[in-house]
Amino acid sequence: MEEEGDKKEFITASVGERCEPGLRVLEGLAASGLRSVRFALEIPGLKSITANDYSAKAAALIARNAQHNNVSHILQASQRDASMVMYEARGRKERYDVIDLDPYGSPSPFLDAAVQAVSEGGLLCITCTDMAVMAGNSGETCYSKYGSVSIKSKYCHEMALRIILHSLDQRAAVYQRYIEPLLSVSVDFYIRVFVRVKTGQVVVKNSASKQALLYNCVGCGAFHLQRMGKKMSQGKHSTVHCNTPSMLQFRSALLHAGYRVSLSHACKNAVKTDAPAEVLWDIIRGWEKSNPVKRERLSETSPAHRILSKEPTLQACFEIREDANPQSRKQHLTRFQENPQANWGPKARAKAGGGISSELEDKRKQFQGKRKKPITDSSQLKSFPCKKFRKGTCTYGDKCCYSHELEQETEEKMA
Repeated sequence: MEEEGDKKEFITASVGERCEPGLRVLEGLAASGLRSVRFALEIPGLKSITANDYSAKAAALIARNAQHNNVSHILQASQRDASMVMYEARGRKERYDVIDLDPYGSPSPFLDAAVQAVSEGGLLCITCTDMAVMAGNSGETCYSKYGSVSIKSKYCHEMALRIILHSLDQRAAVYQRYIEPLLSVSVDFYIRVFVRVKTGQVVVKNSASKQALLYNCVGCGAFHLQRMGKKMSQGKHSTVHCNTPSMLQFRSALLHAGYRVSLSHACKNAVKTDAPAEVLWDIIRGWEKSNPVKRERLSETSPAHRILSKEPTLQACFEIREDANPQSRKQHLTRFQENPQANWGPKARAKAGGGISSELEDKRKQFQGKRKKPITDSSQLKSFPCKKFRKGTCTYGDKCCYSHELEQETEEKMA
């Protein structure tokens, strides 16, 4: 589809004809090339098909089959290592729209390259024939290949599908990409999954909420899932929602309870203690008794409601103890050293020929400590460049609260 102003032109693609704006397909482990030949004969809208195999005999057979079926203008034979073919296609313009991997055994050696070489929104078709490993006969081998331990159970094939999806999701997340499963099937001695691969840092951060640990009863076969993470719709949540005791009071309560406590050099509001978590929560419960929160505002399913509904087993004492305040703090000794000079720290990356780019140095000074100095006036945002303008997607023009001039000046200097 081509767009010219308000007009849209649709191109009708026919089977067996090369379509220039069409899809680029890679069959990484093609053997005789039968599947690639079927692609060319049955699917319209293809620009090219690369049928690759490391075997010289297989590559020659692919070329002969392509010629025999009159699809040599679409299908090209390749004799290379499949991983190298995909690694060399990692650039955005070189990526394939569809990658099909059907190895003898495990596809794990090719997954890292595959998630990088597929285009944005492209399709990955992965086949696993090592079902003995994925169905629980060799859990340690499954872990080394896919990062999961398979178990023998009645649902072993269902679990095998999730093992390969988990492995694909983990490999893709390394490159800020994520998968959308479209179809997963278990047939006879193999499994096959079809997933769409996209890029998005925000979605990748939700990956942990899609994973879980599985506990299986060896007696009755019942199982339980423990989620690795939970996505919170609201980012901020202070847990019990009550006033916070001072650090001296909190440290005194720990000392009164018979535990050790000290300050941390890493964070001024942190404490280090040998008290277990249940003791810490008992202290918070005791503090809430004298600084109550409005229970009617707490949801019955919230962590605060569940924590406060339990009576403390430890009676906390918040009377200030002398040893709760260390000598270094009484003497006002510097615990967190200040930088010896302004803009102190790692410098910008050195440019070719030595020295540091003056533009990068100025940019580093501009953004130095920006998180420690919160912006209270929206007019101050004009000193920061507009990221959307840099990508050419800003639609606000002169009304944008960020600066477009800084980007223009940089372009002029580079020109």
